[in-house]
Amino acid sequence: MSAQLQFRDVTLGYDRHPAVHHLSGEVAAGALLAVVGPNGAGKSTLFRGLVGILKPLSGSISLGGIDARDIAYLPQTTDIDRGFPITVFDFVGTGLWRATGVFGGIGKPERKTIGMALAAVGLTGFEKRIIGTLSGGQMQRLLFARVMLQDARLIVLDEPFNAIDSRTSADLLLLVKRWHAEGRTVLAALHDLETVRAHFPETLLFARGPVAWGPTEDVLTPDNLVVAMRMCEAFDDSAAACVDDQQSRAA
Repeated sequence: MSAQLQFRDVTLGYDRHPAVHHLSGEVAAGALLAVVGPNGAGKSTLFRGLVGILKPLSGSISLGGIDARDIAYLPQTTDIDRGFPITVFDFVGTGLWRATGVFGGIGKPERKTIGMALAAVGLTGFEKRIIGTLSGGQMQRLLFARVMLQDARLIVLDEPFNAIDSRTSADLLLLVKRWHAEGRTVLAALHDLETVRAHFPETLLFARGPVAWGPTEDVLTPDNLVVAMRMCEAFDDSAAACVDDQQSRAA
């Protein structure tokens, strides 16, 4: 497994309104990188650009030879249409499209693989449930099971532990560590700075543009966090002030 990402003066946005400004840097093969910043800092926009949903307004993103089929993307649960009538089993099975094709058949080997993924995230027995009936934590486990089946070289996780209980977070964090140990490149947008400090060796502190990027202990300093808040607010005077994630949870 190998991957190397390069951001070359990348600007991303919507309707030509930039939300990510002039990002340059490199993610080494097999990295475990946290992307943190205030709400409204552009983390989700950055990830959408990375996985090809958004085309850069300027600059470029190099995937180091990785094909789009080699990327597993876990969006925020708010981006999932939970009203779509699909079962847990069939939803997880979409993670096999890389191997079977969209219209490929699901045979006995594939059913066994799907069952193993559901067991790994603690959803055995949920196969026939409609995804709209799942709790927030169960939905997040479901998304992780689909990522497992994609067997991707690059894994991009947008707020994977947001609004779920501590036990679910701990279980899913073990999967993230396993992927990293397998040599996959993993990027995760996160809110909880203590989780980042404890488990992620590298961090990109982001506030619509880069604030600091490197070893986590060097990046998550009080001074850098203050700079991130000020940068996020300064990029657009007409926008609402960025929210400090830690303060908003305590409120």
